[in-house]
Amino acid sequence: MHQRDLFLRQLFLKHLAQTSDSPLMLEIEQAKGMYLYDIQGKKYMDLIAGIAVSNLGHCHPNIVKAIQTQVEKYMHVLVYGEMVHSPQVLLAQKITELLPTSTTYEPLESVYFVNSGTEAIEVAMKLAKRYTGRQEIISCFEAYHGSTQGALSIGGGEHYKQNYRPLLPETNQIWYGSFSDLEKITKKTACIIIEVVQGESGVKIACSNYFRALRERCDQVGALLVFDEVQTGFGRTGKMFAMQHHDVLPDMVTFAKGLGGGLPIGALVSTQKIMSVLKHNPILGHITTFGGNPVCCASALANINTLLEENHKGETLITQAEEKGLLFKKYLSENAFDTTSNKLSNIRDIRQIGLMMAIQFDNFAQMKGIIDRLITKGFLTDWFLYCDNAMRLAPPLIITEAEIKEASEAILEEM
Repeated sequence: MHQRDLFLRQLFLKHLAQTSDSPLMLEIEQAKGMYLYDIQGKKYMDLIAGIAVSNLGHCHPNIVKAIQTQVEKYMHVLVYGEMVHSPQVLLAQKITELLPTSTTYEPLESVYFVNSGTEAIEVAMKLAKRYTGRQEIISCFEAYHGSTQGALSIGGGEHYKQNYRPLLPETNQIWYGSFSDLEKITKKTACIIIEVVQGESGVKIACSNYFRALRERCDQVGALLVFDEVQTGFGRTGKMFAMQHHDVLPDMVTFAKGLGGGLPIGALVSTQKIMSVLKHNPILGHITTFGGNPVCCASALANINTLLEENHKGETLITQAEEKGLLFKKYLSENAFDTTSNKLSNIRDIRQIGLMMAIQFDNFAQMKGIIDRLITKGFLTDWFLYCDNAMRLAPPLIITEAEIKEASEAILEEM
């Protein structure tokens, strides 16, 4: 290792706040498409896309061009929601045009741009309480909605909350997918915030009947239904939005991660009626200095347009996502459940929707050993906060069949 590189690592450990005692310490020099390249030129196949962020891979030329074009015009100007910025307006229009509609419910056509998924959740919590005049917020056990104190209050893991209490009062939890638990949503409930697919609990997927029952229960008691699509939005599950698998429309939906094409941006989308309460009592009901940054919005718009336009044999990258996920599952499961081979029977379950997958093993130590060996071989993946015996696979949607086969073989070789 060169002296400069060693010095940089020392500076990293000294000046960058660490959240674990064992950071990966990969120094990335460049990222392109499916791959990251370190300072020695070694390449790593990115099987997590920056945790479901880079759906088009790294540095897609359409996104890079959009960013460069916008940077030459203007970047930060003023707190957003006061000035008309074409990247922001056009992005809001595009998102709302793509969202499903219903003859029963008002359209989701008002967008509040923020900087992250966590902040989008914070706005949703404030807005639900302000609109309904109620205080209780319900979420699910084993849910993940972010790490700020508000978002953490409705998160699912006591292990991550216990040392930060007291958190927000009037927060209660139900089990994801449990029909009987829906009775806990009452007339004192402001909203229920729920992931359409539970991500950090290891890709758990509830049935459409559950989401229809959830919608009905919210209507019965006057509670707002908030979908968290931070991890599932923009093609990850094989549809533009995961809610389209169930044909259920929420009152609010949060986005981030796959929205920005690699730049930080989040959004809360709701109806005009609900969003309007931020205008008064008090005025400026929510404020963000950098939310809706025009460069981030330009990147996000290019990202969405490319997801819709790039195709192979008449299929977009979004519609291909389910086929690619099933191919991953096929390659892995053909060998994983072969009872004649102890070496290949380590996989206990594979949960998959689109290119959002969890490969479950017996325990954390077994799974972590496989991940560490994969990184050494040039394949980057990780695990889930609330399911630490499962490996996460969420690669860019541009992954090819050959790369799926190569990655699957590498995983199987390390079991």
